[in-house]
Amino acid sequence: MIERVTGAALLAVLAAGSLTLVACGRSDDGEPGGKELRVWHYEAPESAMGVAWKEAIKEFEATHPGVKVKLEEKGFEQIQKTAPMIMNSKSAPDVMEYNKGTATAGLLSRQGLLQDLTAEAQKRGWDKLISPGVQVVARYDEKGIMGGDKWYGVPNYAEYVQVYYNKDLFKKHDVTVPTTFDELTKVMDAFVAKGVTPLANAGAEYMAQQYVYQLALDRADQPWVNAFQRYTGKTDFTDPAWTYGATTFADWVTKGYIAKNSVSTKAEDAGVAFMSGKFPMMFSGSWWFGRVAKEAKFDWDTFVWPGARMTLGSGGNLWVVPAGSKNKQLAYDFIDITLQKKIQNILGNAGGVPVAADSSAITEPRAKKLIDGFNTLAQSNGLAYYPDWPVAGFYDQWVSHTQKLMNGDPPQSVLSGLQKTYDSGLPK
Repeated sequence: MIERVTGAALLAVLAAGSLTLVACGRSDDGEPGGKELRVWHYEAPESAMGVAWKEAIKEFEATHPGVKVKLEEKGFEQIQKTAPMIMNSKSAPDVMEYNKGTATAGLLSRQGLLQDLTAEAQKRGWDKLISPGVQVVARYDEKGIMGGDKWYGVPNYAEYVQVYYNKDLFKKHDVTVPTTFDELTKVMDAFVAKGVTPLANAGAEYMAQQYVYQLALDRADQPWVNAFQRYTGKTDFTDPAWTYGATTFADWVTKGYIAKNSVSTKAEDAGVAFMSGKFPMMFSGSWWFGRVAKEAKFDWDTFVWPGARMTLGSGGNLWVVPAGSKNKQLAYDFIDITLQKKIQNILGNAGGVPVAADSSAITEPRAKKLIDGFNTLAQSNGLAYYPDWPVAGFYDQWVSHTQKLMNGDPPQSVLSGLQKTYDSGLPK
């Protein structure tokens, strides 16, 4: 069963205190015996994760006679904004996809809203199956800082940001795939000269901030990332890397590499515009891969950000179990199924980045390239996470400040605003 509930409606019901549905037959002690497993996630049905998890649901029901999975599809933004209230109510699902990082899963773990999964991870072998670099997003310390000693979530896929490109438009305008940053700039100049905006963008959601962060990463190193993400040193938003990122992004808007009117565009609209053939390139996550493969009506491929030693990426979003779940054992069983090779192989061939697949079972050429790209970054310590992770509420501030940057506010002013939010949100 699939239900779609709007964020506004959900908030209204919570405020009224009336959202108290409890699944019929759910056990009170968390042991097996419930008749319904409530699962929430926000992946599109046609995405690699959506395809793989649909199969996981079938497998779960086949191995748990009499138990039905009640799937409720939500939106990323919806869960991002309402998760603390949901987790603290009787309406919390049994298992839920949730954003990884200190500001999200880490915050909920610190608040006692997530079940500690450490014992299950050890008993079921998740700690051996999932590589150390991917595990970082699953583990948090007592302050909720990512990379700690306790498991509060389980990623069953990984992700990173890359450039999707329209091979037909590249051929039409006689440009070649760039391998250096200077070549990328020349490619964008060539498109602009032909009246074509080179890059899809969504100023109202995550895409714009990810451009700024990638540009900063081009001038950064691993200690810089660790200081920003894990508080191992001081983060100064006036340093050369942040200044370059913000200034270059603003310059790209001025030059027409990025459309100024994309300031109010949502990520879904930007992705659809790219898949319709409007833009030659889209810099975004591997979570788009399955949809692009299915929906794009042109020849396409991908490449890693030219010249990058580091790029945005990590273990994928997490399966978390609310502390108040009444069907914890069933939830653990479901998570375990999503890590089985059968499901992992499906995820990989559908265009996801699996964490425990049989590499020989991945036969789709572009999917193999996608997975190889992630493995190369992971092995070279090139995954730099995401800019909104370090402090609670940072995502919305990033959206607001990158919109200001697109509208002409000075980069120094924008970076000052980000510094203030970052400093005020650091764990005490």
